[in-house]
Amino acid sequence: MTYRLRNIGLAIALAAVAVLLVFYYVAQERGRLQEDQELVPVWVASKNIPAGTSGADLESGGFIQKAEIERSIVAPGALLDPQDVSTKIVVDAVYKGEQVSQLRFRSQAERGVRAQLTGNLRAFQVPGNEHQLLAGTLQDGDRVDIVATINYKFVNFGAVPQGTSNEELTATRIVLRDILVLRAPRTQGTASKISEGGDQSESLSILVAVTDAQAQKLAFVTRDDGAAWTFQLRPPLDASDSPESVETVATVLTDGLKAEQLSLLVPNGGN
Repeated sequence: MTYRLRNIGLAIALAAVAVLLVFYYVAQERGRLQEDQELVPVWVASKNIPAGTSGADLESGGFIQKAEIERSIVAPGALLDPQDVSTKIVVDAVYKGEQVSQLRFRSQAERGVRAQLTGNLRAFQVPGNEHQLLAGTLQDGDRVDIVATINYKFVNFGAVPQGTSNEELTATRIVLRDILVLRAPRTQGTASKISEGGDQSESLSILVAVTDAQAQKLAFVTRDDGAAWTFQLRPPLDASDSPESVETVATVLTDGLKAEQLSLLVPNGGN
């Protein structure tokens, strides 16, 4: 009899536990359903948002409006605050009525080189050595000038009043200013080059953004004919430019000299 009562008691206890578990499950499900049905404020497209649209223009351009939808149908990465994408660009079009998702946005850097080319800007790749390209110093997004030393003759300029001398002359000047570095030169590093053995010199190049007209000048001064040229890094803030000038042997040697010093360079007044 005692054995039977014990089994009955155990069965009742197990049934009670099962009932409690059922009530717990039902309560959890009810809570989950209520949570899923809770209304959440999100932003939806009030009109088509084309790819390339700046996140900063979403509100001012009337592209988005706020709406409340059930939590269960909120899109992944749903936009809750337009400021979260104010510095980004739409990469995939969003259509009217769609929820606006942050997954459709990328920063300018994430979009790559093409995102930085507009209008008459062109990407131009220049090969050179580590000194010309400031390898290890330049970073993507820097601004540079290009200074070049060019050999020339008077005949290069056509008819000259004093004649058409074939004497080769040399001049140096800054030929391009404030050029954007799209991709700085990538170096292997000394340790890597030594471990590989062989010649430690490496082929480097830089990718810059120039206008189609500037590209012609850049191609001219960086052509492979022994011309001397180099990039120079501009200040990241408050950069300014000196007046345009050109340097020759005469200007380099005579700049700032007094008359008696000039006479040492040009005896008898140059006669």
